[in-house]
Amino acid sequence: MQAAGHGELSQAELDELVASSDTGARTPPGAVGKLILAVALCWSLFQLWIASPLPFMLNFGIISATDARSVHLAFAMFLAFMAYPAEKSPFQLALGVAIPLILAGLFVYGAPGDFPLWWIGLSAAGVIAAILLGSPKTRVPPWEWALALVSVAVTMYVFVFSDELGRRVGAPITRDLVVAVIGLLLLLEATRRSLGPALMIVATVFLVYTFLGPYMPSIIAHGGNSLSEVANHQWITTEGVFGIALGVSTSFVFLFVLFGALLDKAGAGNYFIQVAFSLMGHMRGGPAKAAVVSSAMTGLISGSSIANVVTTGTFTIPLMKKVGFSSEKAGAVEVASSVNGQIMPPVMGAAAFLMVEYVGIPYFDVVRHAVLPATISYIALVYIVHLEAAKAGMEGLPRAYEPPPVLRRLLTAAFIIAGICALSLAVYYGMGWIRPAFGANAPYVVFALLTAAYVGLLWIASREEPLQIDDPNAPVTSLPLPGPTVRSGLHFILPVVVLVWALMVDRLSPGLSAFWATAFMIFILVTQRPLMVMLRGMDRTGNATTGAAARAGVNDLVDGLISGARNMIGIGIATAAAGIIVGAVSQTGVGSALADVVEVLSRGNLLAILGLTAVLSLILGMGLPTTANYIVVSALLAPVIVTLGQQNGLIVPLIAVHLFVFYFGIMADVTPPVGLASFAAAAVSGGDPIRTGVVAFFYSLRTAALPFLFIFNTDLLLIDVGWVQGIFVFITATVAMLLFAAATQGWFLVRNRIWETVALLLIAFTIFRPGFFWSYAFPPFEERPGTEFVQALADSDPGDGLRLRISGLNEIGNPVEFTALLPVPEGETGEDRLAAAGIELLQDGDRVVIDNVAFDSPAQEAGLDWDQTILAVNAPVAAPSRYWIYIPAFLLLALVVWSQRRRPDIARPRHEVRHA
Repeated sequence: MQAAGHGELSQAELDELVASSDTGARTPPGAVGKLILAVALCWSLFQLWIASPLPFMLNFGIISATDARSVHLAFAMFLAFMAYPAEKSPFQLALGVAIPLILAGLFVYGAPGDFPLWWIGLSAAGVIAAILLGSPKTRVPPWEWALALVSVAVTMYVFVFSDELGRRVGAPITRDLVVAVIGLLLLLEATRRSLGPALMIVATVFLVYTFLGPYMPSIIAHGGNSLSEVANHQWITTEGVFGIALGVSTSFVFLFVLFGALLDKAGAGNYFIQVAFSLMGHMRGGPAKAAVVSSAMTGLISGSSIANVVTTGTFTIPLMKKVGFSSEKAGAVEVASSVNGQIMPPVMGAAAFLMVEYVGIPYFDVVRHAVLPATISYIALVYIVHLEAAKAGMEGLPRAYEPPPVLRRLLTAAFIIAGICALSLAVYYGMGWIRPAFGANAPYVVFALLTAAYVGLLWIASREEPLQIDDPNAPVTSLPLPGPTVRSGLHFILPVVVLVWALMVDRLSPGLSAFWATAFMIFILVTQRPLMVMLRGMDRTGNATTGAAARAGVNDLVDGLISGARNMIGIGIATAAAGIIVGAVSQTGVGSALADVVEVLSRGNLLAILGLTAVLSLILGMGLPTTANYIVVSALLAPVIVTLGQQNGLIVPLIAVHLFVFYFGIMADVTPPVGLASFAAAAVSGGDPIRTGVVAFFYSLRTAALPFLFIFNTDLLLIDVGWVQGIFVFITATVAMLLFAAATQGWFLVRNRIWETVALLLIAFTIFRPGFFWSYAFPPFEERPGTEFVQALADSDPGDGLRLRISGLNEIGNPVEFTALLPVPEGETGEDRLAAAGIELLQDGDRVVIDNVAFDSPAQEAGLDWDQTILAVNAPVAAPSRYWIYIPAFLLLALVVWSQRRRPDIARPRHEVRHA
């Protein structure tokens, strides 16, 4: 890594860099190497089998979701020990020895009196011996074979004895404890090998906390847990290692990663890069803009920011340097755009599927809430690149043709958009007609239509020259033509259409949607080469034959299945290890204690709470993969933000909190000193990794600002927002983010003066949060005493939200005050609406006490309970629209524009201004 700053790495070294962090750096020659590849292939085939409807159609090989988790983890741990050699650095060796010793001490401390302690010592000694004996990259020594096979045995134990374990939940026998001890030791060692030391250390800290609760500071102390309790909770049940996170990895994430690997193997990655360059390479700073767009498209098929940096960066970074970007800035643009690929739906680096489980909302809603901030962030990054190019007076790459007049281009674009809309409507309503018309045969008809579209698009592609992977270091004489470039790979869009259709229109489960998209992708991989030979003919393919092309297609498929599985090793291990932390949180109740700690540190200030959460997410993310970081921080701090927000009068939707945590988790891949994506980009560019990370951090400030904004303005997440308002929010938020980017870059039309930067920040904030200043002049709520609760219900319109200030007890019996949002139900009178809300009140002098709350009522959903006191009611009042504040904001913007356009250096490159 350190050598990255001293020169550009070769392609082989870059491949090794990605392998060491994503797929495993060890593929030994001979039979062992083939075995590793065969196991990876079997893992992909197993995941396709359990995701498909075939087991239920054939009534064979049906595996429950819980049992599938243990098989999934068995594959991941076996490949982790086989494909990832142990690090030999002194720190890694010391850590590899220290953690098993610490765990052994904890297990001995918590072991029951009749437990054979020698098992603990033997297990820890075996792991330590395997580490100290060494781990060569060219072969797998016997002791690592032992670790790999034992890890399979202890994970498959949960599958093989699932019925027996189900009959003795909460009462593990000695054999269960031995398996759990060995399993936890091996899982943490596999974590160290495949993901680095950070997650291993964090998981160990939580295990220490679980056992040694009585010795902790009083604010976070608990009664402590024995080995039997920890083993049962962490390994035998689905509360710890085999919990929700590993379940999501098993059911959803693997298939999406596999889909991306197959799409890339088919050539879609190169196609996206070439299309982006053909469309945007001629613009000012064009290669950098193309890097942003291609990384956004590549984000659809890559869940790894490091792999994205290396895949697109080997092509984009040298071209950015050719048009004038420094090594650090070129690397930083690639880092910022590649890392942002993880916030772009529909995959979002696997976090989208975890949010489905943790937040409890449909996948479609997660995507709907996440798409607007992600899109705005990418638009702003393109604008930042434009500003950098404007500051340096850069030009784009030369085009190979003279473009038509602007009016003709606009008309062409309009016809294309109209054609796409017409085609989309025809497909949508056509599908609606096919299903009732053909009944059970509808899937075959749909497949036939898809195949016809695929062959048609392939015929169009066959009329063009095949896309080649260009040498980025060769002289650039001209850009590829947009039309032929786009037409040469339109068939790659079809599997993405299938995926989005299944998710968004048919509303299938994410797992089944990914299966059908992957199945269609497999069909394309196997058939595209022979069909191309047939469509192009021998005159354009040399000596190629259909048989050879078909064999090449099968080889592509096998390679894609293997690549998908190897890409999943780290994610599978990360979700299992993060399950230890989630299990410790649920077993010890540390979440409530942590809320007290955060409240003490922040003194109840919500901005301080959010700041602490952001900092913790960054710290944890510096060594954790995005998925694990999200699991850990969301388990620890998402409930804390919601609870403390309620206590401070802010109703924060849970999805907003989870997206907040996720955004700052991915920022850790950028942030020095451990930003792995920045090191990868520096390895490609030959720049300094720390400086690259610093520049990338400033480019990513918009990503850091967005989470704070959508916490306070949930319109950005399209929560309770219709289509018309949604379009309005998108336009205004995009304008605001562009102004924010111009302010932070110090350049709008020309270089900013200080007052202009301040004005742009003020305008951006006003557009993002129009209610902040407006509420001072026109308060949106009227505070009334709790005794007027029924009258407030009568005076409000159905659907309005009453904010109730409540006094009661929290889940551990401590007094607490919080704000609850109660929607006003239908009813003729206030009493009718009170009953419809499911509330019975008791008047006690000046106190209004909730005497009863009906089960499954709006009141119970709002968090109300019996014996709580209603202190105050904030009822909505009529007020002018908060969007009137935009008028003075845009007047101030007009002043900034007028001020900058008066300067003589407008629209002239900086080097010309200096000469003038």
